[in-house]
Amino acid sequence: MLMRDEGVGPRIAEEIRTRFTFPDDVEVIDAGTMGLGMMHLFRGVEYMLITDAIDGTGYVPGTVVRISPEDFAANQVVHSLHDIRLVDVLNAASLIDAQPKMTECIGVQIADIAPEEFDVGLTPEVERAVPRAVAAALTLLEEQGIEATEVPGADDEFLGIVRAARAEMRERREHA
Repeated sequence: MLMRDEGVGPRIAEEIRTRFTFPDDVEVIDAGTMGLGMMHLFRGVEYMLITDAIDGTGYVPGTVVRISPEDFAANQVVHSLHDIRLVDVLNAASLIDAQPKMTECIGVQIADIAPEEFDVGLTPEVERAVPRAVAAALTLLEEQGIEATEVPGADDEFLGIVRAARAEMRERREHA
């Protein structure tokens, strides 16, 4: 979160965690930059949805994309040679029979990660993408039969944008 748009994944997770409830067998986790240390979270998982910052997609900053873990690797934000890509963590998990049965990813194209300095907060274009990324996550969960329920009393402009984006996604899916 100290590197501008690199904080979009945790931001999406926080919005989902605070604005929605899920069945007891669903967890929303901010795994941060745990690398191989997050493999223990995978054991016994049927479906895992990753939301994170991506770069090098050719899309304008703030674009939300549904992407496979393999394709995600080519666009994952890596800060040093010591970083490990998600696909490498998933491959390592498969070696110990801890890989989720299905993994999908939602990426948000970054504008800036301020590698030279710490700078808290998303750029305006990535900030505007957060409700759409939340909507995309809820839509993918819905495709897996996982229903989110809005937290009572949380009706605001953000949720209005999420609802509109989900309706648009449903309409596109019906006409595809």
